[in-house]
Amino acid sequence: MEARKKVLLADDVTLFLELEKTFLKRADIDLLVAHNGREALELVREQRPQLAFLDLYMPEMDGDECCRHIKGDPALAGIAVVMVTAGGKAEELARCRAAGCDEIINKPINRAEFIQAANRYLQVETRRETRFATHIEILYGPAPQRQLTGFTLNMCSGGLYVETRQLLMVDDNVTLVFSLPGQQRIIRCRARVAWVNAEKEPKKPLLPPGFGVQFVDIALDDLHAIRNYLNNNDLQPIS
Repeated sequence: MEARKKVLLADDVTLFLELEKTFLKRADIDLLVAHNGREALELVREQRPQLAFLDLYMPEMDGDECCRHIKGDPALAGIAVVMVTAGGKAEELARCRAAGCDEIINKPINRAEFIQAANRYLQVETRRETRFATHIEILYGPAPQRQLTGFTLNMCSGGLYVETRQLLMVDDNVTLVFSLPGQQRIIRCRARVAWVNAEKEPKKPLLPPGFGVQFVDIALDDLHAIRNYLNNNDLQPIS
């Protein structure tokens, strides 16, 4: 039987940890979580993961210092380190490279980019997160004061598909506002348009016009509410 892979996720912001865990949630990967750089280094030394995602700025020890310790130890140097930066400023990128990291990705974290980075070092197959059929009215728009109306066609804990003929552009940042069936709470979050299904020359002809979005800034309680709704209701999974 093939050995399970270990991946360390280190960030002091719980929301980013939860999103990263969602991206890598699969049966053949064990996820290790650290909330500061010192804890991350201890876990690397104890657990020897194949891959570590380190946020640049963390309490007690920044990610680049943690990376230097990893890459400077002959017993740990083979562990792949991906640095995660919030702004991608030149000086931050220089710090990451000077620490000897294998790769750098930026926040807000792009799900596809994150998974591709993991696949490069883990050599595992990409598995799409299970999506569930939904039909929920949703307001969306590039600004809170300019909201359009559509309906969700499917949803997962990382994003959703909006059925609409009023399309946006790939990489547009949007505000989403919706309520889950049977719940009074209003979910308001930021998302990124990941792909567009145009009416003419659609990317996926079996789907109606619309676009898929990835959550990039969502309250942790709202993320948990979405997960609970998807897991605890009799929804049809989408292949």
